[in-house]
Amino acid sequence: MALMQFTRNYTDRSNDTGFQFEFHCDKCGNGHMSRFQTSKVGVLAKLVHAISYGLGRWWSWGYAGDQVKDIFRGGAWDSAYETAVTEARQRLKSCTRCGHWVCPEKCWNHEAGLCESCAPNLHKEAAGIQAQVAREQLRHRAGQFDQTNGVDMGQRQAIASCPHCGHAPAAGAFCSQCGKSVHAETHCPTCHESLAAGSRFCASCGSPAAA
Repeated sequence: MALMQFTRNYTDRSNDTGFQFEFHCDKCGNGHMSRFQTSKVGVLAKLVHAISYGLGRWWSWGYAGDQVKDIFRGGAWDSAYETAVTEARQRLKSCTRCGHWVCPEKCWNHEAGLCESCAPNLHKEAAGIQAQVAREQLRHRAGQFDQTNGVDMGQRQAIASCPHCGHAPAAGAFCSQCGKSVHAETHCPTCHESLAAGSRFCASCGSPAAA
């Protein structure tokens, strides 16, 4: 008996009326859906169910339909799977080094005759390494310069958005969209009145701003 192929990288999409299988590339996960193969026994069982239900004899005839379907399920599935594997072999390539099945469009090195996990495409690898090195060089060069030039940590920095409406505010203390203060308000811990920025005591009750 020949060894079964695609034992780890397929999904059975079969149902009561037929068989269909989805085969996946072991490297990128892209797949191929086999054509749907109608199960004559499954369709007949459904028809028996429908007729028995309509005649009020759903138990005896419906049960018999299930029995027939179960008897032939195994052989029919094996035959449908074999047909689907033959179809999938035309869409995926098997690597003789690692045994993986991969898609020829993205994951197969045609020059080496192996999958790209075993024989990486040197042009793709070179481009990826160049991009990685370029990022590292940019990070290194950026560290050689003062990136905080012009930032006064003694001043309150502009906020990204208005805390009330979410609009990106222009420079200033108030939002150009809703007119409210763009700075988060603080409240008196005693009377809960709003406190002016920098206040040490509440103007309404005289309590300390910090409890």
